[in-house]
Amino acid sequence: MFSTFAFSQNIVDYEIDGMECTTITVGKKASSDGSVMTSHTDDSHRTRTNIYVTPRMDYQSGDKQQLFRREWAKNQINGQMQRYDNIPIGEIDQVEHTYQFLNSAYPCVNEMQLAIGESTFGGREELKSDSGLIDCQRLCMLLLQRCSTAREAISTAGELLRKYGWIDAGECLTIADKNEVWHLEILGPGKGKKGAVWAAQRVPDDHVAVNANASTIREINLKDKDYFMASDNVYSLAKENGWWDGKETFRFAYAYAPQTRTMLACRRREWRVFDLVAPSLKLDPNAENFPFSVKPDSLVSIEKMMAIFKDYYEDTPFDMRKNLTVTDKNGKTVISPMANPFMKYDELKLHKINGGWNERGERSIAVHFTVYATIIQCRNWLPDEVGPLCWFALDNVASSIYVPIYANVSDLPDTYKTDGRVTGFSKNAAWWAFNRVGTIAAQRWGDMKPFVDKAWKPLQEDFIKQHTMVEKEALRLIEQDKYEDAIILLTNFTDDCCNTAVERAWDLGDQLWTVFDGMW
Repeated sequence: MFSTFAFSQNIVDYEIDGMECTTITVGKKASSDGSVMTSHTDDSHRTRTNIYVTPRMDYQSGDKQQLFRREWAKNQINGQMQRYDNIPIGEIDQVEHTYQFLNSAYPCVNEMQLAIGESTFGGREELKSDSGLIDCQRLCMLLLQRCSTAREAISTAGELLRKYGWIDAGECLTIADKNEVWHLEILGPGKGKKGAVWAAQRVPDDHVAVNANASTIREINLKDKDYFMASDNVYSLAKENGWWDGKETFRFAYAYAPQTRTMLACRRREWRVFDLVAPSLKLDPNAENFPFSVKPDSLVSIEKMMAIFKDYYEDTPFDMRKNLTVTDKNGKTVISPMANPFMKYDELKLHKINGGWNERGERSIAVHFTVYATIIQCRNWLPDEVGPLCWFALDNVASSIYVPIYANVSDLPDTYKTDGRVTGFSKNAAWWAFNRVGTIAAQRWGDMKPFVDKAWKPLQEDFIKQHTMVEKEALRLIEQDKYEDAIILLTNFTDDCCNTAVERAWDLGDQLWTVFDGMW
């Protein structure tokens, strides 16, 4: 079984619709501390693994921003297919000033407390355009460079896409600032056409929402400008293509991405998130549609968000391990320690476990092919130097840890800036430390998970406790106009947490090898 994963479980040779990313959003009155949250698991299999700081810049009139196209190519080190961003396809006008931001594969948060999560939903094949310049990753970058609020970002996205065109599949961007969070769903206008069709819906301040690779915006009320925005062609494009008759209630998801509402891999995650935060609703796990957002039974903490992203339907009827059982010494049937919730399709099919990926069956929130994950807090009671906080995890969240990274840090450790896709297996790239833990732990999940939890749980609690104390000191320095000292403090704290987590991951991998030697 060990050879099924080797040391490259995140690098696979297929793309699976509905399997790629999960994003959860929380309004400021739904969170336990008043923060607005967005998040993202990058489950896209082949994106780069590193994160680094892109500093603020000033430009002159006439300067241009180069745009690139993603291309698949073989990594010369490991022979695996990898997504490269090295094909220039055009340029657009640069702005006079850009903001600093954290540059992950999908850029995630800037110094002004604008944050973005992402989830691909694909949509109608007819809408894919070959005439635009802006794909999802580039749009995230442009918005973080240029904008400071969610509404400004949505308006800017509309302007950029109208002028330069969308060249990607259907995408949902969950855009947060320190006061509110919106879901923006974008598709192309069709082959040979330049532009985009899009709709945006705001999450109520006391609600939680989720996008799990399916369009979730249905009815829109453009008269209610506080909660809805859309492109000028949102109705006309659907009508001219026969996807809406102009008489029935217009529903964005059913006009532009109807297949996503039938995919179990998407709907089940929607149900699971809502059931974890609002079990009192007793939502039907087999429903076709769920509310766009729900009010949680209790306020959502950062710890709760982390727990949700580690979930694999454990102890529910949809637990991915349940069909692999053994009899214990007392004669009781229990889940086998070899039962792995992160199996590949052929293994799921072999053991007849809850459907299969290629059959649009189950997939949990936590998956083995996550490259990295973010949970971002935007906080209006803190100055922008301190307020935007990205909790960043590498590899499978269920076997990893979130480290705190402030958007205003001056730099990050070299191991986090190094792309493990380029290096191949290397101790110079932080991702490999966490990937090794996840790969090993998956072989005897029942036995190894307690070791993983024992290593990460107290350290995670320590990071959460420490960051509040560090922020108090940073605020004290800012009150004394010692802004540079505050940034140095936050940078050193971020570096310490990142380095500690990487060292612990390498040690944990060694421990798992040693303790379970001979038990594969």
